[in-house]
Amino acid sequence: EAIGMNIIDISPVITPNIAVFPGDTTFSRNILLDFKKGNNLLLSSISSTVHLGAHTDAPNHYHPDGCDIAERDLNFYFGDCQVITVTLPLAQRIYPKDILDIEIKAKRILFKTNSFPNPDNWNSDFNSLSPELVEYLVEKKVILVGIDTPSVDPSDSKDLETHNSIYRNTYNFLQVNN
Repeated sequence: EAIGMNIIDISPVITPNIAVFPGDTTFSRNILLDFKKGNNLLLSSISSTVHLGAHTDAPNHYHPDGCDIAERDLNFYFGDCQVITVTLPLAQRIYPKDILDIEIKAKRILFKTNSFPNPDNWNSDFNSLSPELVEYLVEKKVILVGIDTPSVDPSDSKDLETHNSIYRNTYNFLQVNN
Protein backbone atom coordinates (compact mmCIF):
# COMPACT_ATOMS: atom_id res chain seq x y z
CA GLU A 1 0.00 0.00 0.00
CA ALA A 2 1.32 3.39 -0.97
CA ILE A 3 1.13 6.15 1.61
CA GLY A 4 -2.47 7.31 1.78
CA MET A 5 -3.50 5.08 -1.11
CA ASN A 6 -5.10 1.65 -1.34
CA ILE A 7 -3.82 -0.37 -4.26
CA ILE A 8 -6.25 -3.00 -5.49
CA ASP A 9 -4.73 -5.73 -7.67
CA ILE A 10 -7.17 -6.73 -10.41
CA SER A 11 -4.69 -8.96 -12.26
CA PRO A 12 -5.75 -12.47 -13.20
CA VAL A 13 -3.29 -15.18 -12.20
CA ILE A 14 -0.90 -15.88 -15.07
CA THR A 15 -0.52 -19.63 -15.60
CA PRO A 16 0.05 -21.88 -18.63
CA ASN A 17 -3.77 -22.05 -18.85
CA ILE A 18 -4.40 -18.31 -19.32
CA ALA A 19 -5.99 -17.57 -22.68
CA VAL A 20 -4.17 -15.44 -25.25
CA PHE A 21 -5.25 -14.00 -28.59
CA PRO A 22 -5.47 -16.91 -31.06
CA GLY A 23 -2.02 -17.41 -32.60
CA ASP A 24 -0.15 -15.52 -29.87
CA THR A 25 2.51 -17.06 -27.58
CA THR A 26 1.09 -18.84 -24.54
CA PHE A 27 2.73 -18.55 -21.12
CA SER A 28 5.26 -21.21 -20.15
CA ARG A 29 7.84 -21.50 -17.37
CA ASN A 30 11.05 -23.54 -17.64
CA ILE A 31 12.62 -24.46 -14.28
CA LEU A 32 16.40 -24.50 -14.73
CA LEU A 33 17.51 -25.11 -11.14
CA ASP A 34 15.34 -26.38 -8.29
CA PHE A 35 15.77 -27.08 -4.57
CA LYS A 36 13.76 -30.28 -5.17
CA LYS A 37 16.55 -31.49 -7.47
CA GLY A 38 19.29 -30.67 -4.98
CA ASN A 39 20.22 -27.26 -6.43
CA ASN A 40 21.17 -24.38 -4.16
CA LEU A 41 18.44 -22.10 -5.54
CA LEU A 42 15.34 -21.95 -7.69
CA LEU A 43 16.03 -20.48 -11.13
CA SER A 44 13.59 -20.32 -14.02
CA SER A 45 12.82 -18.60 -17.29
CA ILE A 46 9.50 -17.70 -18.85
CA SER A 47 8.23 -17.37 -22.39
CA SER A 48 5.06 -15.48 -23.19
CA THR A 49 3.35 -12.75 -25.07
CA VAL A 50 3.29 -9.54 -23.05
CA HIS A 51 -0.29 -9.10 -24.25
CA LEU A 52 -1.96 -11.20 -21.56
CA GLY A 53 -3.54 -10.79 -18.17
CA ALA A 54 -3.94 -7.26 -16.86
CA HIS A 55 -1.70 -5.10 -18.99
CA THR A 56 -1.24 -1.70 -20.54
CA ASP A 57 -0.63 -1.46 -24.26
CA ALA A 58 2.38 0.68 -25.04
CA PRO A 59 1.66 3.09 -27.91
CA ASN A 60 4.29 1.30 -30.05
CA HIS A 61 2.12 -1.85 -29.85
CA TYR A 62 -0.54 -0.33 -32.09
CA HIS A 63 1.08 2.65 -33.84
CA PRO A 64 4.42 2.79 -35.73
CA ASP A 65 5.28 6.18 -34.19
CA GLY A 66 4.23 5.21 -30.66
CA CYS A 67 6.63 5.28 -27.71
CA ASP A 68 7.48 2.23 -25.65
CA ILE A 69 6.10 1.62 -22.17
CA ALA A 70 9.36 2.68 -20.47
CA GLU A 71 8.74 6.22 -21.72
CA ARG A 72 5.31 6.48 -20.08
CA ASP A 73 4.88 8.51 -16.89
CA LEU A 74 3.85 6.21 -14.02
CA ASN A 75 1.60 8.94 -12.61
CA PHE A 76 -0.99 7.98 -15.21
CA TYR A 77 -1.40 4.67 -13.37
CA PHE A 78 -1.56 5.80 -9.73
CA GLY A 79 -4.43 7.74 -8.23
CA ASP A 80 -8.16 7.76 -7.85
CA CYS A 81 -10.04 5.38 -10.09
CA GLN A 82 -13.72 4.89 -10.81
CA VAL A 83 -15.18 1.53 -11.82
CA ILE A 84 -18.19 1.77 -14.12
CA THR A 85 -20.29 -1.34 -14.65
CA VAL A 86 -21.81 -1.60 -18.12
CA THR A 87 -24.10 -4.45 -19.16
CA LEU A 88 -24.45 -4.79 -22.92
CA PRO A 89 -25.05 -7.67 -25.32
CA LEU A 90 -21.87 -9.57 -26.14
CA ALA A 91 -19.63 -8.13 -28.90
CA GLN A 92 -21.06 -4.62 -28.45
CA ARG A 93 -18.92 -1.52 -28.05
CA ILE A 94 -19.52 0.91 -25.21
CA TYR A 95 -20.64 4.34 -26.45
CA PRO A 96 -21.08 7.62 -24.55
CA LYS A 97 -24.86 7.07 -24.57
CA ASP A 98 -24.31 3.95 -22.43
CA ILE A 99 -22.85 6.00 -19.55
CA LEU A 100 -24.50 9.42 -19.91
CA ASP A 101 -26.34 8.95 -16.62
CA ILE A 102 -23.06 8.28 -14.76
CA GLU A 103 -21.04 11.14 -13.32
CA ILE A 104 -17.34 10.83 -14.14
CA LYS A 105 -15.69 11.30 -10.74
CA ALA A 106 -12.08 10.25 -11.36
CA LYS A 107 -9.29 10.71 -13.90
CA ARG A 108 -8.94 6.94 -14.27
CA ILE A 109 -11.90 4.87 -15.43
CA LEU A 110 -12.17 1.08 -15.47
CA PHE A 111 -15.10 -0.56 -17.23
CA LYS A 112 -16.53 -3.74 -15.75
CA THR A 113 -18.45 -5.63 -18.44
CA ASN A 114 -18.19 -9.26 -17.30
CA SER A 115 -18.01 -10.13 -21.02
CA PHE A 116 -14.70 -12.01 -20.69
CA PRO A 117 -15.60 -13.96 -17.55
CA ASN A 118 -12.87 -16.60 -17.45
CA PRO A 119 -9.27 -15.61 -18.25
CA ASP A 120 -8.50 -19.28 -19.00
CA ASN A 121 -11.18 -19.59 -21.72
CA TRP A 122 -10.94 -17.43 -24.83
CA ASN A 123 -14.13 -15.83 -26.11
CA SER A 124 -14.00 -13.42 -29.04
CA ASP A 125 -17.36 -11.79 -28.39
CA PHE A 126 -16.26 -9.58 -25.50
CA ASN A 127 -17.36 -5.96 -25.17
CA SER A 128 -15.02 -3.17 -26.24
CA LEU A 129 -14.78 0.61 -26.23
CA SER A 130 -15.90 2.87 -29.05
CA PRO A 131 -13.66 5.65 -30.38
CA GLU A 132 -16.50 8.03 -29.50
CA LEU A 133 -16.29 6.91 -25.86
CA VAL A 134 -12.57 7.67 -25.79
CA GLU A 135 -13.20 11.20 -27.11
CA TYR A 136 -16.01 11.66 -24.55
CA LEU A 137 -13.72 10.59 -21.70
CA VAL A 138 -10.92 12.89 -22.89
CA GLU A 139 -13.41 15.80 -22.76
CA LYS A 140 -14.10 14.75 -19.14
CA LYS A 141 -10.35 15.04 -18.37
CA VAL A 142 -9.91 11.26 -17.99
CA ILE A 143 -6.24 10.24 -18.36
CA LEU A 144 -6.57 6.43 -18.26
CA VAL A 145 -9.21 3.96 -19.36
CA GLY A 146 -9.35 0.22 -18.74
CA ILE A 147 -11.69 -2.62 -19.50
CA ASP A 148 -12.01 -6.18 -18.18
CA THR A 149 -11.45 -7.66 -21.62
CA PRO A 150 -8.35 -8.50 -23.72
CA SER A 151 -8.69 -5.42 -25.93
CA VAL A 152 -10.28 -1.99 -26.20
CA ASP A 153 -11.26 -2.93 -29.79
CA PRO A 154 -13.25 -5.97 -30.94
CA SER A 155 -11.11 -9.11 -31.24
CA ASP A 156 -11.38 -9.18 -35.05
CA SER A 157 -10.63 -5.47 -35.57
CA LYS A 158 -7.94 -4.72 -38.14
CA ASP A 159 -8.46 -0.93 -38.16
CA LEU A 160 -8.05 -0.65 -34.36
CA GLU A 161 -10.26 2.45 -34.31
CA THR A 162 -10.30 2.74 -30.52
CA HIS A 163 -6.56 2.13 -30.20
CA ASN A 164 -6.02 4.90 -32.76
CA SER A 165 -8.37 7.25 -30.92
CA ILE A 166 -6.30 6.64 -27.80
CA TYR A 167 -3.10 7.25 -29.79
CA ARG A 168 -4.40 10.61 -31.04
CA ASN A 169 -4.78 11.53 -27.36
CA THR A 170 -1.69 9.64 -26.20
CA TYR A 171 -0.09 12.51 -24.35
CA ASN A 172 -3.01 12.84 -21.98
CA PHE A 173 -4.64 9.44 -22.14
CA LEU A 174 -3.64 5.79 -21.66
CA GLN A 175 -5.36 2.43 -21.75
CA VAL A 176 -5.29 -0.64 -19.55
CA ASN A 177 -6.78 -4.00 -20.49
CA ASN A 178 -7.54 -6.95 -18.34
